[in-house]
Amino acid sequence: MNVLPGWLRRHLAALRALLVFTAVLGVLYPLAVTAVAQLPGLKDRADGSYVSANGRQVGSELIGQSFTDAEGNPLKQYFQSRPSAAGDGYDPTATSASNLGPEDIVDRGGEQSLLSLVCSRSKEVGELNGVDGSRPYCTKSGVGAVLSVQPTTGRPARVISVNQPCPAVPFIAEYGGVKVECAAPGQDPRAGKIVPIRGSAPAEPAVPPDAVTASGSGLDPHVSVAYADLQARRVAEARGVPVGTVRKLVDGATTGRALGFMGQPAVNVLQLNIALDKAAPYRG
Repeated sequence: MNVLPGWLRRHLAALRALLVFTAVLGVLYPLAVTAVAQLPGLKDRADGSYVSANGRQVGSELIGQSFTDAEGNPLKQYFQSRPSAAGDGYDPTATSASNLGPEDIVDRGGEQSLLSLVCSRSKEVGELNGVDGSRPYCTKSGVGAVLSVQPTTGRPARVISVNQPCPAVPFIAEYGGVKVECAAPGQDPRAGKIVPIRGSAPAEPAVPPDAVTASGSGLDPHVSVAYADLQARRVAEARGVPVGTVRKLVDGATTGRALGFMGQPAVNVLQLNIALDKAAPYRG
């Protein structure tokens, strides 16, 4: 009787295990999950939760998208989504946050800090919707109001507005009795003490936080009720309808708290804009 060598028996056993697990986990399990996903009530979500309008797919209710013209300017007749840091915006293959933290307040190498990004977005949203877009620690021009005070201790000898490259006019004329300079090329703001200036903006800005910050995934299809309410008058004016009509559509696109207690009510922007086109078509 021929007996296979021990090393060969071990290899054959490993091969059999590989074939079994491949069949179970690589074929049977995916087929079972796919079959369950096609059950009524689950099929739409499993297929991507696509939304259709006028007989064609216009997006997914789970993924945000832009409502802008060819130059990237916001279309006034539509509600605008939350900003996105996923790829070029709302890219499911590049879902991510900006990786910028609350202490990121100094622009470097032409790249905006988180503070300046928030300031510029708030200014733009305010101008688009006809409200005050000012925020604490932001300049009127829409960058972070941050100074570099030199030396780091004692009486100031030199003060630089680090986020305002020359020839910009600094947002304040002087600090500690010293004239404030614009930031010249090559200056290192870390040479001084970094001092953010609060300014006179209200403690509760008119522009809500979700209008100026991206979500963790960069794909959030919702905005807060506050941000939707801020945009309602602008959208109503662009479409030539009463603002009350638009606010009723906002209410219809608002979802409640998850499980009744988690999170905050939110407005699905794509669903709202589709409802707008049906109830109050744009005539511009």
